[in-house]
Amino acid sequence: MSILRGLRLNRVLCRETEAAKGFGNLAVARRSRQIRFLFLPSALLKRRLERVTRLELATSSLARRCSTTELHPRFTYENRVETDRLKYPLHTHFLHCSFEHVRTLQSKIGAFQKVGECLYRYSSNGVYYGRIRVDGKEIKRSLETTDRAIANRELRRFKDEQRQVDRSKGKITLAELCDQYLATVQHQKAKTIERKTLIVRRIKSDWPTGSLTQVAKIKPTDVRLWLARYKFGPVSRNHHLAFLKQIFQSAIADGIIVVSPASGIKAVKLSKPIRKTPTFDEFKAIVASIREQQYSDTAEESADFVEFLGLAGLGNAEAAALTWGDINWQRSTITTFRHKTKAGFTIPIYPQVRPLLERRFAASTGDLMEKVFTVRKASKAIASACARLKLPTYSHRSFRRMFIVRAIERGVDVKVIAEWQGHRDGGKLILDTYSHVNRVHSQRMAQLMSDTDAPNVVPMPNVGAQL
Repeated sequence: MSILRGLRLNRVLCRETEAAKGFGNLAVARRSRQIRFLFLPSALLKRRLERVTRLELATSSLARRCSTTELHPRFTYENRVETDRLKYPLHTHFLHCSFEHVRTLQSKIGAFQKVGECLYRYSSNGVYYGRIRVDGKEIKRSLETTDRAIANRELRRFKDEQRQVDRSKGKITLAELCDQYLATVQHQKAKTIERKTLIVRRIKSDWPTGSLTQVAKIKPTDVRLWLARYKFGPVSRNHHLAFLKQIFQSAIADGIIVVSPASGIKAVKLSKPIRKTPTFDEFKAIVASIREQQYSDTAEESADFVEFLGLAGLGNAEAAALTWGDINWQRSTITTFRHKTKAGFTIPIYPQVRPLLERRFAASTGDLMEKVFTVRKASKAIASACARLKLPTYSHRSFRRMFIVRAIERGVDVKVIAEWQGHRDGGKLILDTYSHVNRVHSQRMAQLMSDTDAPNVVPMPNVGAQL
């Protein structure tokens, strides 16, 4: 206890002016801040005095207040030791400190240099930065260029983007944004609303930073982390990503944010498998099998419905909505409506489908508003027929694909087939989807390019030789 009582810690007050005298132009304290110095017993102090303690500046703000890059020692401070206290075996002396060859951080990390209005250049790497004030808030951003002309253009774009932001909506949360967007899609189909509602629930429960995160503070990494939480297929992932892009796009439209954090994330490229397509013989066997079911009250209707799909090349939605008023017997055309593209189009009454339509029209009342078919789909009838015939399970779309494949194999122009299907891309979708059929047709057409006449070519007489 006597040793502890012998220790004395002195508290030294150094004002900024006194520190400047002792250490050159180095400002140690501002506003009369008190600096506590370390005191050691005299036994340890004697060994420490023989060495020079090298100290580095801790902050860049302190470094910028240095006038030179190297500071040399000028004075040594030590506390006043009272003579009557030298009798104690242990007492304190002020630790001698000296700054020798201390390099400032400014020479290592660089500094911002103002080169224009709201434009700054970082001295160490030459990158330009923009610094503006909007609605009393200071905003800084790297312009990501070392070229002055490009920096000026990026600065103008930066100013324009920030002026479009509505600062009053800056605190809206992700959960609030999802609820607002979900209220705007209630006019869509029930399945679409159900899927988007599920995605909103997942966002609120599993978002990495919480659903109460401000929209302006969401980063692209947060979007990727949220998508990585689920082990779903590429189609589901694309649906979730598309929904995020839609809600962030609504935030951009409302002036909440400038750039969507999901804009740089690409959707997964889906594979294009060759789907099973029945041959024309399999198609006729399926129709006959459905028609033979004596104990089914819709066997005849289902058989006619499936037969029309394969012979006319339409989907089940277009065939189910067809009325007798849509059929023009004089012009031999059928006017239908493509529900997927929300567009109407006209197809010819093909010779292979005319007998079927004439038979059904003769059995109808002749009312133009009467439906051509009384059934809307025949999924169960098709599945049962495929099982009985030991064929792959086909769907309504399988017979539409069969129609397109058969048309390509018969040499019908792809652009004409696209018009029959209600496409407006000139056949691009058909060429991409049925490329495997095009190769077969191409090889068959290549056989015609020979140095001899084809068997079905009639040679024309040489008129010039006869004259």
